[in-house]
Amino acid sequence: MNGNHRNGKRTVAWAAVLLLFLFLCRWLWTTGFFQVIHSPEGMREYIQRFAPYSHAVFFLLQFVSVIVAPIPSNLTTVAGGLLFGCWGSFLITTAAVILGSAVVFQLSRNLGQRFARRFVSGKLWDRYGEIIRRKRDVFLFLAFLFPFFPDDLLCIMAGLTDVSFRRFLFLVVLGRPWGLLVSAAVGSSVLTIPWWGMILLGAGGVALFLLTLRYGDQVESAIMQLLERSKPAKTADDPQLS
Repeated sequence: MNGNHRNGKRTVAWAAVLLLFLFLCRWLWTTGFFQVIHSPEGMREYIQRFAPYSHAVFFLLQFVSVIVAPIPSNLTTVAGGLLFGCWGSFLITTAAVILGSAVVFQLSRNLGQRFARRFVSGKLWDRYGEIIRRKRDVFLFLAFLFPFFPDDLLCIMAGLTDVSFRRFLFLVVLGRPWGLLVSAAVGSSVLTIPWWGMILLGAGGVALFLLTLRYGDQVESAIMQLLERSKPAKTADDPQLS
């Protein structure tokens, strides 16, 4: 009986998520968002149309971008930088992306493989599934840190691992905001990166990623040993010994 009740709740939750997803996609389509999705200037004009609720619409777009994969959150962040300035775009986007990441992680954990497989292609699953299981924390942090990984989809896949919600949220907060800050700075003209600078940053990011995956276990082990050695020695008066 309990199993049937649990399955019924999962079915209702899945249906609600699917309906919300379809509603949001239809709303974006009918309001013309997908026609301007590849142009920061076009997206700026699109968001500005909803004044005085532009901030709320921008937050909703950034939140939805975590769930609707074709929406590039870094590109919309650039558009937000054009409209709200560097810090306005960064703070709104960071709050929306962290909330969206937490939501899709928890949905994936509660609804299981059926939910995750609807969003993650078999090709991505084959590419990242095993490495998430083997290099969980290191890989997730690096994937969140660098913009060339499908970090939104990795949030869904992470929900099927044994990583705790608190640990996952810590990795998101630690890794995801940095790329968003760069995008907001570029959009607001606070930071201008030439093409050769982007190439150098990309090459450096790939090198750091590969080195960390190769030697991440050794580094983690060395840090743990260092922390163990730095612990104060326990004495007979230590209450934990009693």
